[in-house]
Amino acid sequence: MTTSGDLPTLTPHQLNVLVVLMVEARELTNTELRELAGAALTGPDNAKLVTLGLVETDRSHRPFTHQLTDAGWRVTRQLHTGAPPARSGSATRSLLTVLANLHRGLDRLRVSHGDFFSRTAEPAVAEPAAAPGQVAERIRAAYRELAPASGAWVGLADVREHLGELERGVVDAALRALVHQDGVRIIPVANTKSLTARDRAAAVRIGDEDNHALAIGPA
Repeated sequence: MTTSGDLPTLTPHQLNVLVVLMVEARELTNTELRELAGAALTGPDNAKLVTLGLVETDRSHRPFTHQLTDAGWRVTRQLHTGAPPARSGSATRSLLTVLANLHRGLDRLRVSHGDFFSRTAEPAVAEPAAAPGQVAERIRAAYRELAPASGAWVGLADVREHLGELERGVVDAALRALVHQDGVRIIPVANTKSLTARDRAAAVRIGDEDNHALAIGPA
């Protein structure tokens, strides 16, 4: 993408990946990128964005994960100032129009792109931390509301939605403690193709696996 200033030359897919990483404001797996951007970040596309210093790729596990660097955030904020990539279609041109209007709006509000897209806004007033036992009981209560029967499987995404105001780390710790209690099972979903981005974002890491579903039956 030939632009004014120091913006790099990008393909439509590279541009789309950068924008998705910006709006999600978190590390994304290739699986999530396939769902959100239409294709994973692999091969020459991945190599170029890493070489340009715009994306960091973690290859220590599969699927690989990607996130924007500081330089990536800067370039992505400026994409609307350049010409559309060669052979770009109407979707890419529309995306650049959205980015231009977003930039103007955030500039008027004096809000950074990072703050706007962040998933973890700081609370206005600090709440006292919930005790581990209280969090575990709230998880059990949420499960009882969601499960059609004792021992039925419930997605962790739905459980987390019921615990919305609790910090993720506190909930994760309680889930890891619960799995050692009688009658509690937390497992990964075998058919990973059935998982949505919401399911993956709600997963809890136990051992070396991401787990997506909870069942609580008789002790």
